Amino acid sequence: MILEMKVPSPGESITEVEIASWLVEDGDYVEKDQPIAEVDSDKATLELPAEESGVITLKAEEGDAVAVGAVVCLIDIDAKRPEGSTPVKTEKKEEQPSETRVSSNQVEKTYATGTASPAAKKILEEKGVSTTAIKGTGRDGRITKDDAVKAVPSMGTPSADSTRGGERKKLSMLRRKVAERLVSVKNETAMLTTFNEVDMQPIFDLRKQFKEDFKEKHGVSLGFMSFFTKAVVRALQLFPDVNSMIDGDYKISYDFQDISIAVSGPKGLMVPVIRDAQKLGFRGIENEVKRLAIRARDGEITIDEMTGGTFTITNGGVFGSMLSTPILNPPQSAILGMHNIVERPVAINGKVEIRPIMYVALSYDHRIIDGKESVGFLVAIKEALENPVEILMDNNPKQALEM
Repeated sequence: MILEMKVPSPGESITEVEIASWLVEDGDYVEKDQPIAEVDSDKATLELPAEESGVITLKAEEGDAVAVGAVVCLIDIDAKRPEGSTPVKTEKKEEQPSETRVSSNQVEKTYATGTASPAAKKILEEKGVSTTAIKGTGRDGRITKDDAVKAVPSMGTPSADSTRGGERKKLSMLRRKVAERLVSVKNETAMLTTFNEVDMQPIFDLRKQFKEDFKEKHGVSLGFMSFFTKAVVRALQLFPDVNSMIDGDYKISYDFQDISIAVSGPKGLMVPVIRDAQKLGFRGIENEVKRLAIRARDGEITIDEMTGGTFTITNGGVFGSMLSTPILNPPQSAILGMHNIVERPVAINGKVEIRPIMYVALSYDHRIIDGKESVGFLVAIKEALENPVEILMDNNPKQALEM
């Protein structure tokens, strides 16, 4: 019996995925639930497990875009598992180009060899590429529009012992979608960024005092993210416009705070959501940050865990960033950028002292958030972080940290 394996729906509104890589070869014997492929959607990379055991026949190539519900492979479930050792893997056939390439030493030169179609000629002129530098793939060596599009301008004449090289690689569906969304944000919002600085000494002192006991009792580190999340939740409650979104001619406001956190995964940046952050204490936030970061790192994060969110926090400081202007995470209206902490000389009560300073940046959509709200929001975050015991812990850090 031959089983047809179809692409399952990775989530609502997703109609197409891309075969990122096959984890098995054509003709392999696969076990039930064995991962056989990685597929990219526009939101995440997911593993495709075998539905039954048997010999597999691949029906799609790596890089192919396939519709949800389309057949991507066949499994002969009546085939017996090879005895002894791992099944012999057959070599994948090289993809045959749709148009046969003809080189100059394979065909006789004709009047068409080296000539370009009008469309190809225009593209080559814009790139500054000569027709003599390209071998056409069209009939009788004619240069086609596709040849012109793929042509790469010369980077100069390398030396004889040069090992210069390059690679042309298609972007993953996830990366293409991210690029599309970022360009859309720049083109469709009135994005503006405001900055401030935070003296992190009070938080340093709290972490030094409670970090070891907190980890021993709760099994998770007391990091900076819980302080920032608590400060953001408070600021969103003080300035609800920052916790709003535009939907056509309407403004949608929320009475809860779902905080998206940008984390680095194997396939790039992912933004899982801490749900109802306003209901969580320091321990709850740190547990969620750890759980989501591990799932993103292991490629187990789901679409639902990255859907929604009313505000985003991104921490470029872990990579050494001093300052940046973060781009909005649509359809949200604002995003907070954290940066690295550097000891700087600052004036404290008329005297110069060395303090650990972090620059923070708030990018926001000026269509819905005015300058007064954006600056006030960032000042509220600064006040909470510089006075965490009073503002974030109600003057009782042990109780706030559940110590």
